[in-house]
Amino acid sequence: MQPLSENLTPEPLSPELVQKMHAYWRAANYRSVGQIYLQDSRNYINLIVAGKQPEWQWLDIDSAVRHCTAGAGIWQWSSNDAGDPDVVMACARNVPTLEALAAVTLLRDYVPDIRIRVVNVVDLMVLQRPSEHPHGLEDRDFDELFTTNKPVIFAFHGYPAVIHKLTYRRRNHDNIHVRGYKEEGTTTTPFDMVVLNNLDRYQLALDAIGRIPRLRDQVQEATARYWTTMGRHKLYIGEHGEDMPEVRDWRWKV
Repeated sequence: MQPLSENLTPEPLSPELVQKMHAYWRAANYRSVGQIYLQDSRNYINLIVAGKQPEWQWLDIDSAVRHCTAGAGIWQWSSNDAGDPDVVMACARNVPTLEALAAVTLLRDYVPDIRIRVVNVVDLMVLQRPSEHPHGLEDRDFDELFTTNKPVIFAFHGYPAVIHKLTYRRRNHDNIHVRGYKEEGTTTTPFDMVVLNNLDRYQLALDAIGRIPRLRDQVQEATARYWTTMGRHKLYIGEHGEDMPEVRDWRWKV
């Protein structure tokens, strides 16, 4: 009699099953790090491959699998107009996602009738066309996320040129404005590092107001408000050595 191990001939997994297992694994990580973020977002934890999601009820595994499998999607819970927005607030990776969501709350306070679509990107390769990468989105799907003619404020934890290179063939490329890493900053407060790279929530909100045509008359006031806030920020960290409470204790509110 042959040993049992010699009678077992494992069959290779089908490509479809491998893809589902990979998506499930990514989604499980996505969900778990989201819960870590919810436990304490003030620490700017270095979260792994996806954006953070500050809504407990969204963090079911099926939704996470769908989002990670697609590679990008509209976060309806944080969008107040997914159909005809004034602006698209896009984000990829952990800290930029936090700052983009905080910018959304600021914009709603500044301009109550503003229409915002929030797009979270998990897999950067979806930004390319399918002819360039197998994960790439078809043009119609890309346009559904990023529109064909609206300003896109894209917060990214990396060099802005990366996003531009991935999207340069897309119809709305000229309206995509990326805030990312500029090799600025040193050992300082977590928020000050994003300020030094112009990736903070106040800069993102100002970018949006400055690029929405109907808000032209508010740009001067918004710019003055930005510099006033930056002045308070610098004074606070200089005196206390930590970020302002409005930043440090920020939480998403429905």
